[in-house]
Amino acid sequence: MPQTKFQRLMFALITVIITVPCFVFYCSSYEAGGFNVEVIKNSWIFIPIEFVLAYLCEIFIGSPLSVKLALKAINPQKNDHMIVETAIICATVGIMCPLMSFLATIMYNGIIAVGMNGAPLNDFIINFIPYWLQKVVLNFPFALLSQLFFIQPLTRTIFRAIFKNNEHKQEEAKEEPELVGAK
Repeated sequence: MPQTKFQRLMFALITVIITVPCFVFYCSSYEAGGFNVEVIKNSWIFIPIEFVLAYLCEIFIGSPLSVKLALKAINPQKNDHMIVETAIICATVGIMCPLMSFLATIMYNGIIAVGMNGAPLNDFIINFIPYWLQKVVLNFPFALLSQLFFIQPLTRTIFRAIFKNNEHKQEEAKEEPELVGAK
């Protein structure tokens, strides 16, 4: 998996490219009472904004903290590789879901509802925490299950396809000193 800073940035980019549309459609469908063509049409305006927010949150907060948190809970030398990956995914969801739900509450219930649709600001201020907690509770199961069973497997497949040649070069570089030493 990602070995360099560039690869970690690319891995986060692939993850966010897949994740953001899924969540925008999911949340918009919930608000609209179901998934339909109108949800898709109305959601595209939010995807670039959420993409930028999610990518920045992932590279600066989610990814670094989730690895530290997961490695405190499990030992990568003693546990299977899949257990380590699963722990990191769960930790990432545990960090990113409340964080992105917080930003979505500000964006949808604050900026859009109050600023654009004329909802009372007082309602937003008084109900901010309930709005945010409701978004976390609704998003968390979807976030965890989609990351574990769909998004991360797809992200890893795409990442491996893109960096396939780099993995072979790294393996060859590891093998060369052993061959030289054997002569």
